[in-house]
Amino acid sequence: MTSKRTAIVLGGSGSVGTALLQELFRDGAFGTVITLSRRSLPEAVAMARAAGSTLVERLVPDMSPAALAEATLAALREHDGELEAFSVLGIGAGTAKLTFEEHRAVDVALNEAFARGLRDAGKVEHLAFMSAVGADPTAKASGGGGAGMSRYNRVKGEAEAAVRASGPAVVSVFRPAMIIGSRHTPWILEKGLPLLSFVTPAKFKSIRVEQIAKAMIATAKRHPAASAIYHYPEMMALTA
Repeated sequence: MTSKRTAIVLGGSGSVGTALLQELFRDGAFGTVITLSRRSLPEAVAMARAAGSTLVERLVPDMSPAALAEATLAALREHDGELEAFSVLGIGAGTAKLTFEEHRAVDVALNEAFARGLRDAGKVEHLAFMSAVGADPTAKASGGGGAGMSRYNRVKGEAEAAVRASGPAVVSVFRPAMIIGSRHTPWILEKGLPLLSFVTPAKFKSIRVEQIAKAMIATAKRHPAASAIYHYPEMMALTA
């Protein structure tokens, strides 16, 4: 009998993170889910109990890069077998009010620390990482920092580069556009933009939180041989 996989998740408190945890608990291939977060996630505890799955909560009250990297290492020391890593950590709203460095402190520094912890543990070969459409490390760092704007794209691009440089051998990068089901997406956009999907370029089409989660899990279970970037068309193909 094949032993079940263990998933380690960063960013489980957000909208996509909640959907990801739900899909992991539903997926029969995963027996244990490890979460790294500042505080306990009651919804995750309830989902694990309902699914009869094992949830291991690693609390990192001081969510600094050094503390997160050490917590990642400590969590992985206790687990063997097939380990799959997921990060959906990112500032979901209010980025326009942040400075460039404040945004980078979460999206870049914390994701880099998680990726480094995974690599240093020597047990994880693949990381599924959520970024955003338009991510570009060469974009201008000036101007507004709202989603889709140049500075936002710069931070997301830097996060991707940092994770690839510091993380496991294979990093699958997921770049959704507008996310339906996110608590940060204005309802008028959720209702209106899908109506224009017939004229929207494929990679900019809106996608549901559950679809992102399923695509990330499907990729992890396939054990891809090389790093790759997944936009809407590729994510939808994975969920088919």
